[in-house]
Amino acid sequence: MGELLAGILLAAGAVAFVLSPILRRRPEPAGVGAGMGGERDEGEDPDDDLSPGAVALRALKEIEFDRATGKLSDADYNALKARYTAEALAALRAEAATRDTAAAAAPAAPPAPRRGSPRPPACPTHGPRPENDAAFCSDCGRRLTVAPGYCARCGAALEEAARYCHGCGARVAA
Repeated sequence: MGELLAGILLAAGAVAFVLSPILRRRPEPAGVGAGMGGERDEGEDPDDDLSPGAVALRALKEIEFDRATGKLSDADYNALKARYTAEALAALRAEAATRDTAAAAAPAAPPAPRRGSPRPPACPTHGPRPENDAAFCSDCGRRLTVAPGYCARCGAALEEAARYCHGCGARVAA
């Protein structure tokens, strides 16, 4: 009788273990699901870009695929392509207009230095640096300021008693 009771308990435990993922629902954080009850639609991807331009471009890809697989006639394809192309162009133009207005509202470039004021350091490759007290280029690491033992033109280290820079060939001040 003891073996029968142990077998029943073991079988019940195995059934409970197998069914526990099915019967137990994990609570979703508030606002995660798309439906009214918080359930997410089966095919929904939370990383999808739902902007009008992205939606129209995905629709264009979809009708291209449907035409290639024979699901769409040429007449239907042409009508849908004209519609979604117009929507995509309108959305892209609207995005460009918002970018242009944001760029126009952005602060203007800093004023040019006045005569006699120190110039911001400049890298020969990457141009002026945004940092006024930079000693090295933030892009390539090249020395920006003139220092003893370094070339004033390219920032390369100089050998002792060198007359010309080995990096750029510039004459070194004596």
